[in-house]
Amino acid sequence: MNTIQSGLLFSLTGVAAVASMTSCTSQKKAEEQKQYNIVYIMTDDHTAQMMSCYDHRYMETPNLDRIAADGVRFTNSFVANSLSGPSRACMITGKHSCANKFYDNTTCVFDASQQTFPKLLQQAGYQTALVGKWHLESLPTGFDYWEIVPGQGDYYNPDFITQDNDTIQKHGYVTNIITDDAIDWMENQRDTNKRFIVTGWQIPATLHFMKTRPFRYRTIFSTITKDVLPLLHRK
Repeated sequence: MNTIQSGLLFSLTGVAAVASMTSCTSQKKAEEQKQYNIVYIMTDDHTAQMMSCYDHRYMETPNLDRIAADGVRFTNSFVANSLSGPSRACMITGKHSCANKFYDNTTCVFDASQQTFPKLLQQAGYQTALVGKWHLESLPTGFDYWEIVPGQGDYYNPDFITQDNDTIQKHGYVTNIITDDAIDWMENQRDTNKRFIVTGWQIPATLHFMKTRPFRYRTIFSTITKDVLPLLHRK
């Protein structure tokens, strides 16, 4: 009887071990397959020195630094085309300008029939939203919700093009408006049972920002001199 019980015990122990391994494997697969919400903030037309998570000598960007501290910084990454619209075309298609055919900000219209990563995320069950600067001339595709500024957009009291192809004006500073609208979509308009990606934004280029920044930033950045500005704006 003792032999049988011992054999049974070893057998059950083996089953328990296998079950435990299976459970761990299933849990690991579930974690690997977990879909994450994505907020893609594209800051515009500046070098790494413009963000203090890369270089703290000239600027202080505590909120972006916090995001960087919780994530990953790319320290050896290079832009395919440093112009505004073309850089967005490269980002959204994963192709160089010679392949996506959007070369510059003045003569090109983006071919919206191309495959883009928002379209692929839609196929994977994501909700997709674009709020802010688009700068690709054609209307956005691959987004369940979008609201964009025409071209570069205005910094104060900007116009927005809506999905109904209406142009409306909103009052305030453009980055604040875009942020509020993106948060409103995330909290009040989307299907909370689905994962989402929201992208866009219009965080002004350095030289423009110094001339048009909100009043609450005038004192913070008052120490930046004319000698520093070319460095921050350097390609």
